[in-house]
Amino acid sequence: MEFSFMTLGTASALPTANRYPSAHILTVRERLFLIDCGEGAQMQLRKAGVSIARIDNIFISHLHGDHIFGLFGLLSTLAMMGRSAPLYVYAPYRMEVILEFFKEHFGEGIKYDIIHKPVRCQEPRMILDMNNLEVYAFPLQHRGETYGYLFKEKLPQRNIHKHLIEPYKLGLYEIARLKEGENVTRTVSEGGIEYQQVLESEEFTYLPYQPRSFAYCSDTAPFDELADWVKGADLLYHEATYGSELKEMATKTFHSTAEDAARCAKEAAVGKLVIGHYSSRYKSIDSLVDQAKEIFADTFPAKEGTKFDIPLKKSNI
Repeated sequence: MEFSFMTLGTASALPTANRYPSAHILTVRERLFLIDCGEGAQMQLRKAGVSIARIDNIFISHLHGDHIFGLFGLLSTLAMMGRSAPLYVYAPYRMEVILEFFKEHFGEGIKYDIIHKPVRCQEPRMILDMNNLEVYAFPLQHRGETYGYLFKEKLPQRNIHKHLIEPYKLGLYEIARLKEGENVTRTVSEGGIEYQQVLESEEFTYLPYQPRSFAYCSDTAPFDELADWVKGADLLYHEATYGSELKEMATKTFHSTAEDAARCAKEAAVGKLVIGHYSSRYKSIDSLVDQAKEIFADTFPAKEGTKFDIPLKKSNI
Protein backbone atom coordinates (compact mmCIF):
# COMPACT_ATOMS: atom_id res chain seq x y z
CA MET A 1 0.00 0.00 0.00
CA GLU A 2 2.05 2.90 -1.32
CA PHE A 3 2.27 6.18 0.55
CA SER A 4 4.83 8.45 -1.10
CA PHE A 5 5.63 12.09 -1.79
CA MET A 6 7.38 13.28 -4.95
CA THR A 7 8.69 16.78 -5.46
CA LEU A 8 8.23 18.13 -8.99
CA GLY A 9 9.22 21.75 -8.36
CA THR A 10 11.53 23.09 -5.67
CA ALA A 11 12.03 26.74 -6.65
CA SER A 12 10.55 29.72 -4.88
CA ALA A 13 9.15 32.71 -6.78
CA LEU A 14 11.88 32.74 -9.45
CA PRO A 15 12.41 29.45 -11.32
CA THR A 16 15.93 28.57 -12.43
CA ALA A 17 17.36 26.43 -15.20
CA ASN A 18 17.29 23.44 -12.85
CA ARG A 19 14.39 24.18 -10.55
CA TYR A 20 10.69 24.44 -11.38
CA PRO A 21 8.09 26.33 -9.31
CA SER A 22 6.19 24.51 -6.58
CA ALA A 23 4.38 21.31 -7.52
CA HIS A 24 4.25 17.96 -5.79
CA ILE A 25 2.46 14.62 -6.13
CA LEU A 26 1.31 12.55 -3.17
CA THR A 27 0.41 8.91 -3.76
CA VAL A 28 -1.79 7.20 -1.18
CA ARG A 29 -2.51 3.62 -2.16
CA GLU A 30 -3.94 3.98 -5.66
CA ARG A 31 -4.90 7.64 -5.43
CA LEU A 32 -2.89 10.62 -6.67
CA PHE A 33 -3.09 14.07 -5.10
CA LEU A 34 -1.49 17.09 -6.74
CA ILE A 35 -0.28 19.66 -4.22
CA ASP A 36 0.32 23.09 -5.71
CA CYS A 37 0.66 23.48 -9.45
CA GLY A 38 3.35 25.93 -10.49
CA GLU A 39 4.39 26.61 -14.07
CA GLY A 40 5.59 23.49 -15.88
CA ALA A 41 3.85 21.06 -13.53
CA GLN A 42 2.33 18.95 -16.30
CA MET A 43 5.72 18.54 -18.01
CA GLN A 44 7.25 17.44 -14.73
CA LEU A 45 4.42 14.98 -14.22
CA ARG A 46 5.11 13.47 -17.62
CA LYS A 47 8.84 13.24 -16.91
CA ALA A 48 8.04 11.41 -13.69
CA GLY A 49 5.76 8.98 -15.50
CA VAL A 50 2.68 10.10 -13.60
CA SER A 51 -0.66 9.75 -15.39
CA ILE A 52 -2.43 13.10 -15.08
CA ALA A 53 -5.71 11.36 -15.90
CA ARG A 54 -5.55 9.70 -12.46
CA ILE A 55 -5.52 13.00 -10.59
CA ASP A 56 -8.95 13.80 -9.15
CA ASN A 57 -7.99 16.18 -6.35
CA ILE A 58 -5.71 19.22 -6.44
CA PHE A 59 -4.69 21.17 -3.34
CA ILE A 60 -3.50 24.76 -3.73
CA SER A 61 -1.78 26.38 -0.76
CA HIS A 62 -2.23 29.99 -1.87
CA LEU A 63 -2.80 32.11 -4.93
CA HIS A 64 0.70 33.31 -5.74
CA GLY A 65 1.71 32.64 -9.34
CA ASP A 66 4.54 30.25 -8.55
CA HIS A 67 1.95 27.93 -7.00
CA ILE A 68 -0.89 28.10 -9.55
CA PHE A 69 0.33 29.19 -13.01
CA GLY A 70 0.69 25.58 -14.12
CA LEU A 71 -2.92 24.77 -13.27
CA PHE A 72 -4.49 26.34 -16.36
CA GLY A 73 -2.37 24.42 -18.84
CA LEU A 74 -3.11 21.22 -16.96
CA LEU A 75 -6.86 21.87 -17.06
CA SER A 76 -6.68 22.46 -20.83
CA THR A 77 -4.64 19.32 -21.41
CA LEU A 78 -7.14 17.23 -19.48
CA ALA A 79 -9.91 18.62 -21.71
CA MET A 80 -7.99 17.72 -24.87
CA MET A 81 -7.54 14.20 -23.47
CA GLY A 82 -11.32 13.89 -23.25
CA ARG A 83 -11.64 13.88 -19.50
CA SER A 84 -15.21 13.45 -18.27
CA ALA A 85 -14.75 12.81 -14.54
CA PRO A 86 -15.05 15.83 -12.24
CA LEU A 87 -11.89 17.46 -10.91
CA TYR A 88 -11.86 18.91 -7.40
CA VAL A 89 -9.69 21.93 -6.61
CA TYR A 90 -9.18 22.72 -2.92
CA ALA A 91 -7.97 26.29 -2.62
CA PRO A 92 -8.61 29.64 -0.89
CA TYR A 93 -11.91 31.37 -1.63
CA ARG A 94 -10.59 33.72 -4.31
CA MET A 95 -9.78 30.74 -6.54
CA GLU A 96 -13.46 30.66 -7.51
CA VAL A 97 -13.12 33.95 -9.42
CA ILE A 98 -9.94 32.77 -11.14
CA LEU A 99 -11.49 29.48 -12.25
CA GLU A 100 -14.60 31.22 -13.54
CA PHE A 101 -12.45 33.61 -15.59
CA PHE A 102 -10.50 30.67 -16.99
CA LYS A 103 -13.64 28.74 -17.93
CA GLU A 104 -15.24 31.83 -19.51
CA HIS A 105 -12.28 32.75 -21.68
CA PHE A 106 -10.42 29.47 -22.19
CA GLY A 107 -12.99 26.82 -21.29
CA GLU A 108 -14.20 25.90 -24.77
CA GLY A 109 -13.98 22.15 -25.13
CA ILE A 110 -13.93 21.41 -21.41
CA LYS A 111 -16.50 18.67 -20.91
CA TYR A 112 -15.73 17.85 -17.30
CA ASP A 113 -16.70 19.71 -14.14
CA ILE A 114 -14.04 21.75 -12.37
CA ILE A 115 -15.34 21.94 -8.82
CA HIS A 116 -13.82 24.47 -6.47
CA LYS A 117 -13.81 23.42 -2.82
CA PRO A 118 -13.18 26.64 -0.87
CA VAL A 119 -10.70 26.39 1.98
CA ARG A 120 -11.01 28.74 4.93
CA CYS A 121 -10.15 28.01 8.55
CA GLN A 122 -8.44 29.50 11.59
CA GLU A 123 -7.32 26.13 12.94
CA PRO A 124 -7.01 22.61 11.50
CA ARG A 125 -10.22 21.47 9.81
CA MET A 126 -11.06 18.32 7.86
CA ILE A 127 -11.78 19.17 4.23
CA LEU A 128 -11.85 15.70 2.65
CA ASP A 129 -13.03 12.38 4.07
CA MET A 130 -12.33 9.27 2.00
CA ASN A 131 -12.47 5.54 2.68
CA ASN A 132 -8.96 5.25 4.07
CA LEU A 133 -7.82 8.85 4.28
CA GLU A 134 -8.61 12.18 5.90
CA VAL A 135 -7.25 15.52 4.68
CA TYR A 136 -7.01 18.55 6.96
CA ALA A 137 -6.27 22.17 6.10
CA PHE A 138 -4.61 24.55 8.52
CA PRO A 139 -3.69 28.24 8.19
CA LEU A 140 -0.13 29.38 7.54
CA GLN A 141 1.38 32.84 8.05
CA HIS A 142 2.25 34.31 4.67
CA ARG A 143 1.27 37.28 2.55
CA GLY A 144 -2.32 36.52 1.66
CA GLU A 145 -4.52 33.62 2.64
CA THR A 146 -2.32 30.52 2.77
CA TYR A 147 -2.94 26.96 3.95
CA GLY A 148 -1.00 23.84 4.72
CA TYR A 149 -2.40 20.34 4.34
CA LEU A 150 -2.21 17.22 6.48
CA PHE A 151 -2.96 13.82 4.94
CA LYS A 152 -3.72 11.08 7.49
CA GLU A 153 -4.57 7.44 6.95
CA LYS A 154 -7.56 6.36 8.97
CA LEU A 155 -7.19 3.74 11.67
CA PRO A 156 -7.58 0.33 10.05
CA GLN A 157 -10.00 -2.21 11.42
CA ARG A 158 -8.40 -4.12 14.26
CA ASN A 159 -7.45 -7.79 13.98
CA ILE A 160 -8.49 -10.38 16.53
CA HIS A 161 -5.89 -12.29 18.53
CA LYS A 162 -6.75 -15.74 17.16
CA HIS A 163 -5.28 -17.60 20.13
CA LEU A 164 -7.99 -16.05 22.35
CA ILE A 165 -10.98 -17.17 20.31
CA GLU A 166 -11.24 -20.72 21.64
CA PRO A 167 -10.40 -20.12 25.34
CA TYR A 168 -13.05 -17.39 25.55
CA LYS A 169 -15.51 -19.10 23.19
CA LEU A 170 -15.85 -15.92 21.18
CA GLY A 171 -18.82 -15.77 18.84
CA LEU A 172 -18.87 -14.06 15.45
CA TYR A 173 -20.89 -11.11 16.80
CA GLU A 174 -18.45 -10.59 19.66
CA ILE A 175 -15.45 -10.80 17.35
CA ALA A 176 -16.99 -8.25 15.01
CA ARG A 177 -17.62 -5.78 17.85
CA LEU A 178 -14.13 -6.23 19.30
CA LYS A 179 -12.58 -5.62 15.87
CA GLU A 180 -14.55 -2.36 15.63
CA GLY A 181 -12.87 -1.19 18.85
CA GLU A 182 -15.88 -1.81 21.10
CA ASN A 183 -15.71 -3.57 24.44
CA VAL A 184 -18.02 -6.55 24.87
CA THR A 185 -19.98 -7.24 28.05
CA ARG A 186 -21.50 -10.66 28.44
CA THR A 187 -23.06 -12.79 31.16
CA VAL A 188 -20.95 -15.75 32.21
CA SER A 189 -22.02 -18.62 34.46
CA GLU A 190 -19.37 -20.35 36.55
CA GLY A 191 -20.07 -22.78 39.37
CA GLY A 192 -23.71 -21.82 39.28
CA ILE A 193 -22.88 -18.16 39.74
CA GLU A 194 -23.56 -15.62 37.02
CA TYR A 195 -21.46 -12.49 36.60
CA GLN A 196 -20.72 -9.84 34.02
CA GLN A 197 -17.52 -10.35 32.05
CA VAL A 198 -16.03 -7.41 30.14
CA LEU A 199 -13.86 -8.18 27.13
CA GLU A 200 -11.76 -5.13 26.27
CA SER A 201 -11.00 -4.56 22.63
CA GLU A 202 -7.44 -3.44 23.38
CA GLU A 203 -6.67 -6.83 24.94
CA PHE A 204 -8.34 -9.00 22.33
CA THR A 205 -7.34 -7.18 19.16
CA TYR A 206 -4.42 -5.32 17.58
CA LEU A 207 -3.85 -2.86 14.76
CA PRO A 208 -2.48 -4.62 11.66
CA TYR A 209 -0.38 -1.52 10.90
CA GLN A 210 0.14 2.01 12.10
CA PRO A 211 -1.62 4.74 10.06
CA ARG A 212 0.76 7.00 8.15
CA SER A 213 0.66 10.77 7.71
CA PHE A 214 2.19 13.53 5.61
CA ALA A 215 2.16 17.28 6.30
CA TYR A 216 2.72 20.00 3.73
CA CYS A 217 3.79 23.48 4.83
CA SER A 218 4.38 25.77 1.90
CA ASP A 219 5.17 29.48 2.20
CA THR A 220 5.04 30.52 5.84
CA ALA A 221 6.76 32.44 8.56
CA PRO A 222 7.44 30.33 11.67
CA PHE A 223 4.77 30.41 14.39
CA ASP A 224 4.22 28.45 17.59
CA GLU A 225 1.03 26.55 16.74
CA LEU A 226 2.42 24.96 13.59
CA ALA A 227 4.40 22.26 15.37
CA ASP A 228 1.27 21.15 17.24
CA TRP A 229 -0.72 20.98 14.02
CA VAL A 230 1.76 18.66 12.28
CA LYS A 231 2.85 16.76 15.39
CA GLY A 232 3.97 13.20 14.80
CA ALA A 233 3.71 13.28 11.01
CA ASP A 234 5.80 10.57 9.39
CA LEU A 235 6.99 13.04 6.75
CA LEU A 236 6.94 16.84 6.85
CA TYR A 237 7.56 19.05 3.84
CA HIS A 238 8.47 22.53 5.03
CA GLU A 239 9.65 25.45 2.96
CA ALA A 240 13.22 26.66 3.54
CA THR A 241 13.52 29.63 1.23
CA TYR A 242 16.53 31.16 2.96
CA GLY A 243 19.55 30.32 5.07
CA SER A 244 20.07 31.72 8.55
CA GLU A 245 22.23 34.52 7.15
CA LEU A 246 19.08 35.93 5.52
CA LYS A 247 16.78 35.60 8.53
CA GLU A 248 15.82 39.27 8.26
CA MET A 249 14.77 38.77 4.64
CA ALA A 250 12.76 35.69 5.61
CA THR A 251 10.93 37.64 8.30
CA LYS A 252 10.22 40.54 5.96
CA THR A 253 8.74 38.28 3.26
CA PHE A 254 6.90 35.88 5.62
CA HIS A 255 9.10 32.92 4.73
CA SER A 256 11.15 30.43 6.74
CA THR A 257 14.83 29.64 6.95
CA ALA A 258 16.20 26.11 6.91
CA GLU A 259 16.71 26.40 10.66
CA ASP A 260 13.07 27.45 11.13
CA ALA A 261 11.93 24.36 9.24
CA ALA A 262 14.19 22.13 11.32
CA ARG A 263 12.96 23.60 14.60
CA CYS A 264 9.37 22.94 13.56
CA ALA A 265 10.26 19.34 12.68
CA LYS A 266 12.03 18.84 16.00
CA GLU A 267 9.24 20.35 18.09
CA ALA A 268 6.64 18.33 16.19
CA ALA A 269 8.67 15.11 16.58
CA VAL A 270 8.09 14.15 12.94
CA GLY A 271 9.73 11.16 11.33
CA LYS A 272 11.55 12.92 8.49
CA LEU A 273 11.83 16.49 7.19
CA VAL A 274 11.99 17.45 3.52
CA ILE A 275 12.95 21.06 2.79
CA GLY A 276 12.32 22.92 -0.47
CA HIS A 277 11.12 26.19 -2.05
CA TYR A 278 14.69 27.43 -2.34
CA SER A 279 15.53 31.03 -3.22
CA SER A 280 17.11 31.37 -6.67
CA ARG A 281 20.16 33.01 -5.05
CA TYR A 282 21.30 29.55 -3.89
CA LYS A 283 23.13 27.77 -6.70
CA SER A 284 23.86 24.99 -4.24
CA ILE A 285 21.50 24.03 -1.44
CA ASP A 286 24.15 22.25 0.62
CA SER A 287 24.35 25.08 3.15
CA LEU A 288 20.57 24.97 3.70
CA VAL A 289 20.64 21.23 4.28
CA ASP A 290 23.60 21.53 6.66
CA GLN A 291 21.88 24.24 8.69
CA ALA A 292 18.73 22.14 9.03
CA LYS A 293 20.63 18.99 9.92
CA GLU A 294 22.35 20.77 12.80
CA ILE A 295 18.92 20.95 14.45
CA PHE A 296 17.06 17.99 12.94
CA ALA A 297 19.29 15.19 11.68
CA ASP A 298 16.67 13.42 9.52
CA THR A 299 16.49 16.27 7.02
CA PHE A 300 16.47 15.65 3.27
CA PRO A 301 16.57 18.10 0.36
CA ALA A 302 13.72 18.19 -2.13
CA LYS A 303 14.93 17.80 -5.70
CA GLU A 304 12.93 17.59 -8.91
CA GLY A 305 11.73 14.02 -9.40
CA THR A 306 12.85 12.76 -5.99
CA LYS A 307 10.39 10.44 -4.26
CA PHE A 308 10.14 9.92 -0.52
CA ASP A 309 8.41 6.72 0.59
CA ILE A 310 6.59 6.31 3.87
CA PRO A 311 6.80 2.57 4.49
CA LEU A 312 4.00 0.59 6.07
CA LYS A 313 4.74 -0.23 9.70
CA LYS A 314 3.13 -3.58 10.41
CA SER A 315 2.45 -4.79 13.92
CA ASN A 316 4.79 -7.44 15.27
CA ILE A 317 2.12 -10.02 16.05
